[in-house]
Amino acid sequence: MNYGIAIFPSKPIQDQANAFRKRYDPHYSLIPPHITLKESFKANDEMLDNITTELKRIADAAAPFQININKVRTFSPVTNTIYFKVEPVQPLLDLQALMHKGIFEDTNTHTFVPHITIAQDLVHDEFMDVLGRLQMEEFHFEDTVDRFQLLYQLENGSWTVYDTFVFRKE
Repeated sequence: MNYGIAIFPSKPIQDQANAFRKRYDPHYSLIPPHITLKESFKANDEMLDNITTELKRIADAAAPFQININKVRTFSPVTNTIYFKVEPVQPLLDLQALMHKGIFEDTNTHTFVPHITIAQDLVHDEFMDVLGRLQMEEFHFEDTVDRFQLLYQLENGSWTVYDTFVFRKE
């Protein structure tokens, strides 16, 4: 089965992202707005016990931290993806790195760029139009991250939460 690890931002951020995703993201119905910590990986039931134990250990050692979103960016020219840029604070970078060490296979195919996708798979002209409009808007979000989720993929391609791992209380 396919699994992934992600952070779901607060409802106001999800609502703003979904306002764009409904129109510009064909994956809108497959998963809510999120920050990917570990892309899709395969695991069986035997591995899952070890994975959840390790994720609990990671969450128990982590303290809540703040993230900020102040602009939109793109992965162009590689893909026509537009995203909310999440400022790469050290606790977020450290958390993502832990998802690729120890019992976790290092599945990083790209440098980690913290983001929340708001548009993807657009044709070039639409991509340029949407990007131009969004770059003129101002976005200011601050959020506290205090948990992450282990997700699994259903047969229809959608993702759902398997378990939530809450950080230690300070």
